[in-house]
Amino acid sequence: MSTEQDMYAGTAETSQGRVFTVTGQDWDSVVDGVAEHADERVVVNMGPQHPSTHGVLRLILELEGETVTEARCGIGYLHTGIEKNMEYRSWVQGVTFCTRMDYLAPFANELTYCLGVERLLDVEDQIPEKAQVMRVLLSELNRISSHLVAIATGGMEIGALTVMTIGFRERELVLDLFELITGLRMNHAFIRPGGVAQDLPPGALDEIRDFVALMKKRLPEYAALCNANPIFRRRLEGVGHLNLEGCMALGITGPVLRSTGYAWDLRKSEPYSGYEDYDFEVQTWDTSDSYGRFRIRLNEMHESLKIVEQAAERLAGLEGAPVMIADKKIAWPSQLAIGSDGMGNSLDHIRHIMGESMEALIHHFKLVTEGFRVPPGQAYVPVESPRGELGAHVVSDGGTRPFRAHFRDPSFTNLQATSVMSEGGMVADVIVAIASIDPVMGGVDR
Repeated sequence: MSTEQDMYAGTAETSQGRVFTVTGQDWDSVVDGVAEHADERVVVNMGPQHPSTHGVLRLILELEGETVTEARCGIGYLHTGIEKNMEYRSWVQGVTFCTRMDYLAPFANELTYCLGVERLLDVEDQIPEKAQVMRVLLSELNRISSHLVAIATGGMEIGALTVMTIGFRERELVLDLFELITGLRMNHAFIRPGGVAQDLPPGALDEIRDFVALMKKRLPEYAALCNANPIFRRRLEGVGHLNLEGCMALGITGPVLRSTGYAWDLRKSEPYSGYEDYDFEVQTWDTSDSYGRFRIRLNEMHESLKIVEQAAERLAGLEGAPVMIADKKIAWPSQLAIGSDGMGNSLDHIRHIMGESMEALIHHFKLVTEGFRVPPGQAYVPVESPRGELGAHVVSDGGTRPFRAHFRDPSFTNLQATSVMSEGGMVADVIVAIASIDPVMGGVDR
């Protein structure tokens, strides 16, 4: 089946020989074709599917027997136009869009965007302490939930189904906390320019402490199940090798970089949101392979629990403190409270803006319909997402909407490693290598 019209696997783009497009139903014809030309290499399409990725990825593999001689990524199947859409919404509404990019780490998306907007507004030193602590708390809970998915889906792809089931079991507990604090399991739009949307609800700190105590008991289960498991280790050790020089050349960050032994973590090297005040260690490994990346993610969850504990302790002493900047020209919509029915705005707030203050009503109307203005300029404030350096380059022309918002998503950059990790290895190891990168296609195709 020649596919000369295929822009990704055209015959001119590969070594000489016929190109096969495999959909899973026509292996007989491929086998017959290969049997006739045993000396030729075969090009097959793996996907578009979810091969240990979160989203739709297509892999174009050139095989010689079961050895991968060339591997390429075909992306763009999940494109949403998020960055362009943000140019047509107010600065606050932009959070609703960017939270949907890397949907396994929505708080990291929101945080880097809001830090950039706050730098343009020159209000970085006006963000309330409680808001900063809540941002750290949510970011670290999000790191735990994201790493749980990485380990769970990676285990599922190599047949370790117990790893998958317990990984998603624990992730549900984190999502329950997100729902309690923000009202949503994902796509929260909770971190806003100037602070966060709402204060912690009653009983949230107790739930967080219970979660930390439970996770301290359950995380060792992963270690007992996988760390010294000879089958698990043989499947991961030496697979997806990428050394420090390769990571530096490709701009790769996160657990893939730290698996080379290089302790680069923006929370330590370029602290933001007060991370310099928390006690935790940057986790590294020295094997530069898939097994090292698994161990790093496992260890990072322990460190995140330490940070969550410290954040919860600080929040206990900030009862009643503000969670949004005092400047009323920026502070909407955090000042809106939820009504007793769990929906809409509280009657007290509606009574105030509708019946007591014409100025409050006018100001509220302008903030909601038009939004606040941001001085002209550009800013880039990166954060350490579960997958590496995530940064938002926000540009303002002085208006109420972003002139441009462009995100440096680590999944997009790290996916470059697919070729060097896979070529020369077995076709079965391609999935393990990609799982160790942990790409989220929502961030790649934003």
